[in-house]
Amino acid sequence: MKYPIAIEPGDAKHAFGVVVPDLPGCFSAGDTLDEAIDNAKKMIEFWLETVIDDGGAIPEPSSIAKHQANPEFRDWVWAVVTVDISELSNKAERVNITIPARALRRIDAAAKEAGETRSGYIVRRVLAA
Repeated sequence: MKYPIAIEPGDAKHAFGVVVPDLPGCFSAGDTLDEAIDNAKKMIEFWLETVIDDGGAIPEPSSIAKHQANPEFRDWVWAVVTVDISELSNKAERVNITIPARALRRIDAAAKEAGETRSGYIVRRVLAA
């Protein structure tokens, strides 16, 4: 998906501010224009991941032209950030991994104690980190 971002120009004393108009409350900044755009991508991914984790719907991006008509963004610079939604998907995937036997026994014991499957235990621990 390609989300338009509005960038408030910065200067030697002020960072470049970034707002993602299609994602309420999604904003970021950077000391340079490039840093501001990179940080915006990270923030968009975090915002979308949070919505997915909460069971919400991912908003469709609007056109830059629609947002340019908003007087709030007059004199702001526009860019587009591409986000691969498939990387944020909760769809289960089968994987084949190699783990030392000792570590696997510990994982299995911890999963059993938690009342979970091996996979469920590993996923829960990783997402909690």
